[in-house]
Order: sequence, then structure tokens, then C-alpha cells
Amino acid sequence: MTTDIQTVIIGAGVVGLACARALAKAGREVLIIERHDAIGTETSARNSEVIHAGIYYPQNSLKARFCVAGRDMLYRYCAENGIDHKRTGKLIVATHNDQIPALRDIEKRARENGVHDLVWLDGHDAIAREPALNCVAALESPSTGIIDSHQLMVTLLGEAEANGATLALNTDVVSAKFENGIFAIETLDRDGQEMSLTCAELLIAGGLHSQTLAHNFTGLPDQSIPPQHYARGCYFTLSGKAPFSTLIYPAPEQAGLGIHLTLDLGGQARFGPDVTWVEEPNYDVPEEKRAGFAAAIRKYYPSLDENALQTGYAGVRPKIQAPGEAARDFLISDREAHGIDGLVILYGIESPGLTACLAIADHVENVLSRPQAKAAS
Repeated sequence: MTTDIQTVIIGAGVVGLACARALAKAGREVLIIERHDAIGTETSARNSEVIHAGIYYPQNSLKARFCVAGRDMLYRYCAENGIDHKRTGKLIVATHNDQIPALRDIEKRARENGVHDLVWLDGHDAIAREPALNCVAALESPSTGIIDSHQLMVTLLGEAEANGATLALNTDVVSAKFENGIFAIETLDRDGQEMSLTCAELLIAGGLHSQTLAHNFTGLPDQSIPPQHYARGCYFTLSGKAPFSTLIYPAPEQAGLGIHLTLDLGGQARFGPDVTWVEEPNYDVPEEKRAGFAAAIRKYYPSLDENALQTGYAGVRPKIQAPGEAARDFLISDREAHGIDGLVILYGIESPGLTACLAIADHVENVLSRPQAKAAS
């Protein structure tokens, strides 16, 4: 049976756009549907813009595999396409002796993940390098960096469009179903115009909304859809000159990597994110968080002037574990999970999703190229 278009991607965040590029380059006719009036306005735009090395994640997890592979792919892609980025490196710091075993565990896990360039520093050596730092030991990660995420997304979209992809903004997908070997999708744009279209392949890369989109998919088994939770992370910026030349991360905490210091490409320092579980996505940065941020930051930057902290921004991370539960891996739901050929749904694509975007895209293209997926088209 013929369809209106071969492949539809719901969601124009960095991962959706990377997938659009990969699928269009592979010769597919691709339509990207985005509910907002611009690309990448949610999780992809509200993060630390860090290229991660692949240090923290469990061995053989998708996060570990795609981060390590994606890191190298992303550095290469930035260099080839003139995307602003910088290998800043980072220090993961223990601020008291009780945290040293945690650093050793991180070092071991990094080696298991194929990250072999970490350097152990004692407190003296770390402080000699970064005089404003307080720590008793540190792990240096030379392959960590920063990136202009918006420039990356614009480049990915441009390459996808150069290979025939089309982007539809201001359009909600209100329902979908799979019957007679094709997908039927109903959309509604901001002007109230309804449209129906069919496709042979469907990728849901909805970020914060993937579960909602999945629940609106008629016939998708409920047991294949994971829980949906949201963790808001707030950031404060630092006025004046940045006190460090590299990124500074404390020993990680549950649900996040702690209130760390990152640098943007202009050299400004920012601190965050913290972790607040919320019922629905919101981007408030409560002023009363300032004192808590200052207390956490002073553990590794004791000379912080709290008055130099300025309210920054917030991001919301899509979580598939509840508060208090162990962190879960990326979930890439394909035919094996839900029984539908040609359908891939991405759940829980939080950090290191930015770093991993090109590796995730290659994986999705491989999944959709399997014989059983092609049979649906």
C-alpha cells in the first residue's frame, strides 16, 4: 500500500534532528513534525551544553555505549562543519576524604566504558592548576568539552533538508495508529487546521512528551510504555570573570551530577543543575534557591561571593524512573518491545543525549533498516 511519505519523525530536538539527518542521508523521504515554533526549544536548549566523555554510566548500557561513540562522532562532526566547540576538559573533585572511594569507582567505571584518558590528581596538583579550587583529589577528563547546541541543531537540520527532509513547525500530533501495514497520523496546527497523513515508518523522539504521544497511539501495548517523570534543573550564572579555566564537577549525586560549574563558549561561568522533581514541566528558577546553590558551590569554590550569582535558566529532564529509584538507561522501543514493524519510540533521552545524538541516530537508522521494518513499508 502506498503512503504519503516514507518516514515521519515527531520531535525536532537535537536527537530528532540527528535522526532526520541520518535517515535522509540514507535515502529516505523524511518529514519532521514539531509542536513548537522553532527547533530544539525544550531539553535540547536548556542544558549545560557539555560534550561528555562517557564516564559515569553502567558498563554496556546504551548511555555508556552511545556517549563514548557519540563523543568522538560529535567532535569530528563539529570540526567538519565549523560548529563552535571547545575541549575544555573537566575535573571531578572530592572535597573531603570520604569521597575518594567514589572517585576511584568513577575511574574504574570509565575504564570499563572505554574511557582511558582520565588522570588522577592529588589535591595539591589540582589546586596548583586551578587556584580557586578546594579539593583533596580530582579526576581530570581531557576529552570533556562544550558545544554551541543551537548551532549543532541548525547544522543537522540543514543537512537533513539538503537531503530532502521537510520540517513542519507549530504542529501537534494528536493521534496515530498502525493498520494494514502503514501508519495513519492526525495532526493539528496552530491555525486549527487538521491534517491526516500516512507513512511507512514512524519515529517518536518527543523528549518530555514521548509517553503522551505513545498513549495517543491506538493499539500500542500499555506495558511497552514506561512511566513518565520530570526532574527540573535550575542554573545560576556568575557575574564577572570565571574563576576556573576548566569545568568543575563535584562527586555525583542521585538523579544528577551535582551542582557543577560549566563554561559557555563566551567564557561565562554557570552553576547547575540541581534536581527538583516536578509534576509537570516548568522552567521557574526560584530566587530562594540561591543560598542552597551557594552552599553547594562553596564546597569546591570557597571564595564564592553569593551576590555574584545571577538567576539563570531551568531545564527539565525526561525521567523514566521515579524519585528515589536508581537511574535508568535510555529506552529505545522497537518491534521487540511493542510488536509493530517500522515504529521506534525514544524514552528517557536525557543527558548524555546531546553527546550521544549522532550515535543514537545511527542506531535508529539501523533498526529501521532491519528486514522486518522494511517489510512494513
